[in-house]
Amino acid sequence: MSLLQATTSTTSPSLVLDERDGAVAILTLNHPARRNVLSSALLAELLARLESVAADRGVRCLILAASGPVFSAGHDLAELLAADAEQLQSIFSLCTRVMETIRLAPKPVIAQVQGIATAAGCQLAATCDLIVASRAASFATPGVKIGMFCSTPAVALSRAVPAKKALEMLFTGMPISAAEAERSGLVNQVVEAERLETATRALAQRIATASGDTLARGKRAFYAQLALDLPAAYDVACQAMVDGAQTPDGQEGMRAFIEKREPQWRD
Repeated sequence: MSLLQATTSTTSPSLVLDERDGAVAILTLNHPARRNVLSSALLAELLARLESVAADRGVRCLILAASGPVFSAGHDLAELLAADAEQLQSIFSLCTRVMETIRLAPKPVIAQVQGIATAAGCQLAATCDLIVASRAASFATPGVKIGMFCSTPAVALSRAVPAKKALEMLFTGMPISAAEAERSGLVNQVVEAERLETATRALAQRIATASGDTLARGKRAFYAQLALDLPAAYDVACQAMVDGAQTPDGQEGMRAFIEKREPQWRD
């Protein structure tokens, strides 16, 4: 039996809630009693739900939220402590699959962060395409304090903030506030706690007015060019523009603009 089968079959109640608001999907980490730790069980359920949303053509944007006062406290340390090398490999590989599923999902993913996001919880937020945070939120990679450097969270963090800010967080383990995270480029919007859900959904709904096919193509091209040098990046981007201009939604969008009307997206 695979780790995914083993963990999802015994999960009750659901560790990840699934909601729809028009073309927006909301997945909510739902283990507040344990600070939404990314246990194997929660990761497996989150992966299954992410894959389901990614395949749902009716969804154009995804919000990843969490219940309770903490976004996520990261990996379940008790689980890690009891694991042998093979089990550790399975846990970290499963976590990587979750992160890569978010990055490769053909929909923009917004993290709605209400409290602290620490270690792999910070990694989860940083992996999302956008972050809306409560003013009470904070972000930390404190593995260094317990003798286990946050190497996998560093992958997402170092691609979201400048290297020196990432290293400061990784070397000290100290949290940064939502305001500092916004200044560093990790967070897109900081709002008062009572406005967090409203602001996040407003952003998601604004995104969801676009063509689903256009969003998927755009996200894929963005990440494809990101690590390339300038000439190679332009090669990828130019081909994406050529392909996009020939799609039904690309044609409809240009025609609607010229005709001064709202576009009718096919997808």
